[in-house]
Amino acid sequence: MTTQLSRDHWEKVLAEVRLEGRHFIDGAFRPSLSGETFTRIRPMDGQPGGTLARGNAADIDAAVSAARAAFEAGTWRHREPGEKKRIMLRWADLIRAHGEELAMLETIDVGKPVMASLNVDVRLCADGIQYYGEMIDKMYDEIAPTGPKARALVRKVPLGVIGAITPWNYPMIIDAWKLGPAIAAGNSVVLKPAEQSSLSALRLAALAAEAGLPAGVLNVVTGYGEETGRPLALHMDVDMIAFTGSTEVGRLIMGYAAQSNVKRVALELGGKSPLVVFDDADLDAAASAAAWGCFYNSGETCHASTRLVVQRSVQDRLIDKIREVADREITLRHPLDPTAQIGALIEEAHMHKVLSLIADGEQQGARRAFGAERVLSETGGYYVSPGVFVDVSNDMRIARQEIFGPVLAAIPFDKEEEALAIANDTIYGLAGAVFTKDMDRAHRFSEALHAGTVWINTYDMSSFATPFGGFKQSGFGRDRSVHAIDKYCDYKTIWQQFG
Repeated sequence: MTTQLSRDHWEKVLAEVRLEGRHFIDGAFRPSLSGETFTRIRPMDGQPGGTLARGNAADIDAAVSAARAAFEAGTWRHREPGEKKRIMLRWADLIRAHGEELAMLETIDVGKPVMASLNVDVRLCADGIQYYGEMIDKMYDEIAPTGPKARALVRKVPLGVIGAITPWNYPMIIDAWKLGPAIAAGNSVVLKPAEQSSLSALRLAALAAEAGLPAGVLNVVTGYGEETGRPLALHMDVDMIAFTGSTEVGRLIMGYAAQSNVKRVALELGGKSPLVVFDDADLDAAASAAAWGCFYNSGETCHASTRLVVQRSVQDRLIDKIREVADREITLRHPLDPTAQIGALIEEAHMHKVLSLIADGEQQGARRAFGAERVLSETGGYYVSPGVFVDVSNDMRIARQEIFGPVLAAIPFDKEEEALAIANDTIYGLAGAVFTKDMDRAHRFSEALHAGTVWINTYDMSSFATPFGGFKQSGFGRDRSVHAIDKYCDYKTIWQQFG
């Protein structure tokens, strides 16, 4: 992929890109059965974006029926593993070949810099599909230990029809986290992308069909959560819901599963992740990690390092260094500007929510060190600058509620035990980090931190080899790694008796 392209180049791509907004069901694009549509507003400039099919329960029924028929026919799950692997790898190659188109679709929908969409989101989406494609011919069944007159085969089998509900902050990446392992395991999928970010999901489905994925194995239904996500989660012929989104909606998903067929549920939910800095830490490294960990993607990251738990003696120096990193490196510009590092927030309502939480923090006594203001309003888009608040206590809403914007709350501490208490005093447990040169303390602290991922002297480093998910109200189940396959499968024992 190209790593640097001009603004003029991207303006041309924007003018030429096709915005396909119909559902993708049983291998073909279809309008909603009601004929209804809705139009998205582009976050980067407030102009109309894609027009999409407005799905409802009838469209979900059609997609689930197609998925079930494909699963029962075995057109995918019974195919020879090597052929399934080749199809998945072709799919990954097609994603890379259509990288600029997919990047623009993502930027139109969510307002992130197009170069980030290309070099991060498209790349990781393709890598995810490839990772799970490579795994298909490397999954083994087991023979259980028995006596000489019996043989017990333990098989890992697909669940059937998976409902995947994905968010708007990293659409392509998280789609790959769900689709890759679910399809590699042999399931059929009905994907309901967030209504704010459906364009790339529809294109991914078309590219999967082009690669050879049989009709019905991957279906995409667009629309609002209450009208499409709810009937998908309540559907009696869906075997599992894999959801990434807010804790509030995660609770609803669990309820829908219980109300229907007790379907499996995997949830990756919110976070309010602590980045803990001791006075012996490398402050330059800590400042870079804190700034990028919180401000990247305009703060719209579930595991963003939004709580800076910092030893009081170094707080002021660290805040100054964070500001230098933000000013020097984390450029907020129009998403088609190739030098932009962060872009717009997802929509106007969300921008006002972020600004409201910022104002609430100030009313509760937090002090703005810099930034956290609406900017670039002349573009018509929805932009908030990276900012830090100090004099924050961990009981303030700015320290407890997931803001999902580029807002960092600095909370001071004096003793190690105080730092650990602050870090763990949250309903969430998605991620965290500790910065110190004392490796005994680093390992002691990282073991005691209640989070699914903990970094030592770094932040947001990962690979597909490492599982991702949370503790507490950040959900359960894991995306990424070989372990992601497990939640889309079950174990079946086949016992044979001799003599």
